[in-house]
Amino acid sequence: MTLEELWQVIKGWLLSDALWNTLIRIVISIILLVVSFKIINSIARKMERRVNDKRFDKTITKTLAYLFKLVAKTVIVVAIIGFLGIDTSGITALVASFGVCIGLAVNGAVANIAGGVLIIVTRPFKVDDYIEAQGYAGTVTDIKLTATKIVTPDNKVVYIPNGALSNGNIVNYSEKQLRRVDMSFTIDYADDYGKARELILDICNAHELIEKEPAPFVRMSEHSASAIVISVKVWTKNETYWDVYFDLNEKVKASFDANEIHIPFNQLDVHIKKED
Repeated sequence: MTLEELWQVIKGWLLSDALWNTLIRIVISIILLVVSFKIINSIARKMERRVNDKRFDKTITKTLAYLFKLVAKTVIVVAIIGFLGIDTSGITALVASFGVCIGLAVNGAVANIAGGVLIIVTRPFKVDDYIEAQGYAGTVTDIKLTATKIVTPDNKVVYIPNGALSNGNIVNYSEKQLRRVDMSFTIDYADDYGKARELILDICNAHELIEKEPAPFVRMSEHSASAIVISVKVWTKNETYWDVYFDLNEKVKASFDANEIHIPFNQLDVHIKKED
């Protein structure tokens, strides 16, 4: 084939309607893909903004936004493949041939998805709740299909698989409005227990963050080896738990010092017996 004949073949191919139709389809597909993805992302962001609207549940809103984005983008990609005229039978056969392998690989993911659905339906916790599960404690910031995201008090981000989370024990500290603060204080056997109890009760009754009903509980709970143990149980709102906890420690110590109530150290009496 001469150079001129080769040029004629290339020229005929470049001028053919099939080539230009294919190029036009590709350009249109790229434009549709970019525009549709931007629209989907925009709608998903608007759905997520509803999180701050008290009329909508935060957990369900964030999950629905994530699902919408995932499903919508998948539908767009499949539609564009069909628009380009690509034969999907080969892709179908390839997926079918690896079906068993894929099934084994995503076995854990399927269990996590089922766990995620179960969590959303049964609602053992929701976004912004403080929970303890699988050896971690923190505030729930997101519930996705496969994992739940929590942030610990020291600002660590932990992703807990929903499969294990839905089948394990969950402690939800935020479900109830009030939470009880349990503390113990020790005094010397030689000190006045009645006075120590009265000092603690005065502190509890005067504290603005401690609920008056149920009333603060202050009683002697143990005769330990070196001290009298006084148990203190007071109720406060969830968000003020640690404020009350630290305030009681500080105020009781200061009050005991001011009234000469001693907090004893562990003591051991040793008797030495001398033999003649």
